[in-house]
Amino acid sequence: MPEVIFSVDQSKSMRDQSVPGHNRWHPDVPTAATVRPGDEFRLETRDWTDAQIGNNDSANDVRDVDLTHAHMLSGPIGVEGAEPGDLLVVDILDIGPVPQQSGEAPGQGWGYTGIFAKNNAGGFLTDYFPDAYKAIWDMHGQQVTSRHLPGVRYTGITHPGLIGTAPSTDMLTRWNRREQALIDTDPDRVPPLGLPPTADHALAGTATGQDAQRICAEGARTVPGRENGGNQDIKNFTRGGRVFFPVYAPGAKLSAGDLHFSQGDGEITFCGAIEMGGFIDLHVELIKGGMEKYGISTNPVFMPGNVEPRYTEFMSFVGISVDHDTDTNYYMDATLAYRRACLNAIEYFKRFGYSGEQAYLLLGSAPVEGRISGIVDIPNACCTLYVPTGIFDFDVRPTAEGPKTADRGKCAVTSG
Repeated sequence: MPEVIFSVDQSKSMRDQSVPGHNRWHPDVPTAATVRPGDEFRLETRDWTDAQIGNNDSANDVRDVDLTHAHMLSGPIGVEGAEPGDLLVVDILDIGPVPQQSGEAPGQGWGYTGIFAKNNAGGFLTDYFPDAYKAIWDMHGQQVTSRHLPGVRYTGITHPGLIGTAPSTDMLTRWNRREQALIDTDPDRVPPLGLPPTADHALAGTATGQDAQRICAEGARTVPGRENGGNQDIKNFTRGGRVFFPVYAPGAKLSAGDLHFSQGDGEITFCGAIEMGGFIDLHVELIKGGMEKYGISTNPVFMPGNVEPRYTEFMSFVGISVDHDTDTNYYMDATLAYRRACLNAIEYFKRFGYSGEQAYLLLGSAPVEGRISGIVDIPNACCTLYVPTGIFDFDVRPTAEGPKTADRGKCAVTSG
């Protein structure tokens, strides 16, 4: 096992660790540890909400989760010799849940998927599912089952939802300026168009005093992916994966967290993955001057991992850029097309006894594949959603006899 250079006690908040992590992007968050090019090392991680979600049958915790805590990241890890303009090469050697069989924190034998309420960030289909719901998943080696989604068992593609390098001071200023300009176009929108900096529950690593106050006031929220990588939620960035990160700050300052046991393309419920705490083993190298050499300056480039489930048969649901609720055509809108593909899949699985919320939770967490299938034929973009048929313990293919409806239980809902 590689040396653990960032350890986490899962019984404690990230704030109470011997070396706390951080939940804002800022170039002045102090390094928690330093490595050299060629080193292999392990980071232990907390789940992204700092364990605000419990293993129970109520979605009140999802409804009431305080997103100003997110995301709890392990790091930053400084890399000797890394300078702005370099490429940081990061290999994922291994990744997994907390190495314990049972416990209270996500990753200790269980994980969760949540549909977020519309007034608290929402999700891809929030106008159709505006309330909070939850599914708890039990981990069985590489597979998961859920008491909230009976009839389903599948192998996950474990990956970090969030991994990235620190921004430069100039980049941080540009992030905050452009995102605030977007928010200002519709400041009262629910859910909001973006999340500006806030010092509420901000965590600045080991910084103290005025330095910590400044970092918390200026630091960018970690919710979206940006030029530094960050919260990109790429399900195929798993064991064997390699990513080339642009280096914007001295030392690169690599951080990771928000580990997922499994996820579908798009993580469409916003908390659509199976969330967990755990560990990630990394190897790093440097390509000096690599940003200019390879033209990699505005976003990372990555090579997918070589470990994934072997599903060979899929049901593929099609969506086009037509809003069928209003019978309105939109020009080449791939987002709308993917939304319609997801809604078509949900409607289909409802015929087998699942609620719409259960089907939505399934599509966010299972290893479904989303594709842009047609992007040139005006006026309709076409997107497809591939759902592995092997994740069900019954036949979901259309037959002349019709769908076999059964009692599929229910997901966790809110009350009070």
